[in-house]
Amino acid sequence: MSSSSNLAAMEKVVRQLRLEASINRVKVSQAAVDLQQFCMQNALQDPLLTGMTSSTNPFRPQKVCAFL
Repeated sequence: MSSSSNLAAMEKVVRQLRLEASINRVKVSQAAVDLQQFCMQNALQDPLLTGMTSSTNPFRPQKVCAFL
């Protein structure tokens, strides 16, 4: 019984290793270049870099409206 469960566990490990071996890898240098290009292309739409108007800011202080 334990040899069959051991065999099943080993087959599961082999399947996982084959899956990981089939994944296409990207070099870190290429990923860094791609990330830098993406950031430069989208810099104008980034509210952390350009700021946002008070009308579109979801975190602006709410106006208090009180009816007495």
